[in-house]
Amino acid sequence: MDEAVRKKLHEGAVIPAHPLALTEDRQLDEQGQRALTRYYIDAGAGGIAVGVHTTQFEIRDPQFNLYQKVLSLAIEETKRSNVPEGFIKVAGICGPTEQALAEAEFSREIGYDLGLLSMGGLSDLSEDELIERAEKVAKVIPLFGFYLQPAVGGRIFSYEFWQRFVSIPNVHAIKIAPFDRYCTIDVVRAVCHSPRNEEIALYTGNDDNIINDLLTTYQFNIGDRIVKKKIAGGLLGHWSVWTKRVVETFNDIKKAQNEDAIPASLLTLGQEITDANSAIFDSRHRFKGSIAGINEVLTRQGLLRGNWCLLDHEALSPGQEKELDRVYESYPHLHDDEFVKANLSKWFAK
Repeated sequence: MDEAVRKKLHEGAVIPAHPLALTEDRQLDEQGQRALTRYYIDAGAGGIAVGVHTTQFEIRDPQFNLYQKVLSLAIEETKRSNVPEGFIKVAGICGPTEQALAEAEFSREIGYDLGLLSMGGLSDLSEDELIERAEKVAKVIPLFGFYLQPAVGGRIFSYEFWQRFVSIPNVHAIKIAPFDRYCTIDVVRAVCHSPRNEEIALYTGNDDNIINDLLTTYQFNIGDRIVKKKIAGGLLGHWSVWTKRVVETFNDIKKAQNEDAIPASLLTLGQEITDANSAIFDSRHRFKGSIAGINEVLTRQGLLRGNWCLLDHEALSPGQEKELDRVYESYPHLHDDEFVKANLSKWFAK
């Protein structure tokens, strides 16, 4: 892995989970896809994650066959935009071992720095088999582990699973996204107990607890010493919207991490963000409308032409639109509407 990327990964970065831009007839909107990538770069994100849950796992299905195209478009835009040194490019990797290896090889070849390895949709595999799969993929591309919440296809893993996972030499980061404090601690504890604890960066994917995750210093008594660990940054679907403000808030958080007292205003902001996320991610309906909710916010800003998803059943849930109206009105300081409005024509230029 490039040394500048490694340094940025451990310093901490805002990594939005990149959505999928579609036309009304559910075909890839290439111009819109490029515009989204340009938005994240100009908003100051430290990287992007493409081919992940927010991009819609269905891009891999034969009837759509968009995985390689979508990942390639993002790489083209990072080259065109001359992104800063250390800009972190993460490719989503999933499926059975053979599929995961093919995705890892393609992603590495076109310029991705790490593969975010999902364990979702593999309920037939044991923990031993999943570790074996991860070891094979890690021989192809540096790994970004991924603890995906059960509500959207993930599963609960044992502490021992994470102990074994972090021992894989080419694991460099883990996205912790079980939406569960107990499971989150399992991962942090496993990393802290590992001889590789300084080699692995932790990233929050807990969209329901973003600010608290980033402000917390975890510590564990290990033998005769105390090992401390912070969650360095975030790789989040929630950060795919209002990203300019996300970057500003993240910078405030990084400053607060070095202070003895955490400003109460950041804790209040954290709860406002969680409330906004409840509407965007459709927590009332077990996150059924999460992708459509993200797309709806981007549509209101003009960054997408509509909130369409590849599958018909992926849509806003009953009452979700009103919830989005509520949080939009309640938290205007979370929006970056003016920034988007000022740059839309540039981002959509060919």
